[in-house]
Amino acid sequence: MFTIKQPSQIIFGKNSALEYNFPKNSLIITSSGAKKRNWFSNLNLDINLIFKDVESNPSIDTVNTIIKKFKNNDFSTVIGLGGGSVLDVAKYVGYKLKKSKILVPTNFGSGSEVTRISVLKVDGKKKSFHDDELFADVALVDPNFIKHTDFTVLKNSAIDACAQCTEAFDSKLSNAYTKFLCNTAFEILENAILTEKYEDLALGSLITGLGFGNSSTTLGHGLSYVFSNEGFSHGHALAFTTQYAHKFNSSKYASRFERLVDNLKFEKISLKQNISDAADLILNDHKHIDNNPKPVKKDDIENILKKINSL
Repeated sequence: MFTIKQPSQIIFGKNSALEYNFPKNSLIITSSGAKKRNWFSNLNLDINLIFKDVESNPSIDTVNTIIKKFKNNDFSTVIGLGGGSVLDVAKYVGYKLKKSKILVPTNFGSGSEVTRISVLKVDGKKKSFHDDELFADVALVDPNFIKHTDFTVLKNSAIDACAQCTEAFDSKLSNAYTKFLCNTAFEILENAILTEKYEDLALGSLITGLGFGNSSTTLGHGLSYVFSNEGFSHGHALAFTTQYAHKFNSSKYASRFERLVDNLKFEKISLKQNISDAADLILNDHKHIDNNPKPVKKDDIENILKKINSL
């Protein structure tokens, strides 16, 4: 028996953001790059209330800052416009303020627009929050945003999506539905990367979100957070942590995932903190480790971290 959950409305297609009738009394949450990357030109939207200072790997403090600043303003809807970090913040703000949520991804990798998950830093460490109230009321996915995306952001987003769908395929929580979605997503993403048809990343990422959002990511994601805590972008960390997690798990995607990492030319990463301490932190990430297809011990984690550090 399994249960499938997703937003009540998902809209996909070119110009969908431009043609959508956004509520006039909305709070827009975005990042500082919104104006520079010309994102607003893709929206049919009057901008009255805006918060544009969401950082990469955002903190719960950012959520609290937004709530304090805007809680007394008259708005019915929170609109998240940006990458996964922005969407995670917008979801949590909307959840806390009990407002409708419209999520518009501008890069395609997190799948956050269709999941019940928000990842925020608490006391300097990444923590994932899971709740049905975090679902968007409308997920609006417009591939037009891909043309404004810097290639470094694009490749980090693409490998993030690849990590999510392949880890979720292998997850102990997977089922026939999620396996179908995850495998379909990976084939779309793999082809988009190898043929440089990057516009297709939007659809691959969307399907990835529906797949892993109804199962779980696993060891690769659990390993990645300690690298993200040291400043590496999420996708950059996953390029190596998921690669080595797949080898540990004997995943059918191991060689194909490694090929994509090589194709996208990711620079090596290394961990500065004590490996034993990092392994303890990872081992306690039960949302990821408990759903891994193979049992994971502290020695296993330490060996993987050492391999990554020795690249």
